[in-house]
Amino acid sequence: MNSQIPLNMSQVPQGRARENELEVFYMRSHGRKVARVHMHDWLILMLLVFIEIGLNVIHPFYRFVGKDMMTDLKYPLKDNTVPLWAVPVYAVLLPILIFLFIYFKRRDIYDLHHAILGLLFSVLITGVLTDAIKDATGRPRPDFFWRCFPDGIDNYDRWGNVVCHGDDGDIREGHKSFPSGHSSWSFAGLGFLALYLAGKIKAFDRRGHVAKLCIVFLPLLMASLVAVSRVDDYWHHWQDVFAGGILGLTVATFCYLQFFPAPYHTEGWGPYAYFRALEETRSSRMANHSDPVHEVGLGIADSNQQSRHGIGLDSSPDYQSCDVESGKV
Repeated sequence: MNSQIPLNMSQVPQGRARENELEVFYMRSHGRKVARVHMHDWLILMLLVFIEIGLNVIHPFYRFVGKDMMTDLKYPLKDNTVPLWAVPVYAVLLPILIFLFIYFKRRDIYDLHHAILGLLFSVLITGVLTDAIKDATGRPRPDFFWRCFPDGIDNYDRWGNVVCHGDDGDIREGHKSFPSGHSSWSFAGLGFLALYLAGKIKAFDRRGHVAKLCIVFLPLLMASLVAVSRVDDYWHHWQDVFAGGILGLTVATFCYLQFFPAPYHTEGWGPYAYFRALEETRSSRMANHSDPVHEVGLGIADSNQQSRHGIGLDSSPDYQSCDVESGKV
């Protein structure tokens, strides 16, 4: 019997069994500790915000645009189907609401904190890379002709470069085609959300539930439709949205794996920090109950808890703590 009871951390159950331990880490009890440990990360986020603002203030490179090039730059000047203000709403606020919902079900501050931190890193790093490339490239948008010559009368200098007489803001924005910011931000935020959901619902648990994949692909579909709208609105060439999508999804993947195991991993449903905190908590309890009788009681309590609960989204921490403290078997 003793060989079946985990008495040390090397014998802690893995995968689904570990999730069913239902250890909770509340915001009130562990929030300050988590924030203090990652204070430098939040400072770096603030630095990224200032860099992003600066990249939007400076002028982009005004690339040479000759008369022969205007053939592909005479598309109509249209409004955005997806306005700029809507991008942070669906790419940042929507995922955070989902993270909060998971927190209220699981009560894991590590999951909430690292999900929000990873998401913000994903969108801000993507934003800085996108705008830096925009400013350095200066590629004209498909509707550049009408931004440069709103009256339709074109004018060129002796070298054949355009002499624009349109609104300065429109001309400046007209040189920011590559890559697409809407696309990169959409795939950065919603791509991170897709990875997060894939881990939480165990989309790759080898049980063949295709419905789980539909949930994972839903945020990616939303991001794809936003990217397509940029081409339909003639604000971007197809290469712009393709590059923006790849950029955002790549950064989202790196940022996600910084805090969470891969979604196909047996422990992909929780952040690395959760499992470290879980091991520390169990080690502390076993140190306080070094008597073998209490250790046996701890193992049986864990086994009973795993058999009674089938999903880790329940939160009943008192059950385990009572059994451990009383030594019931």
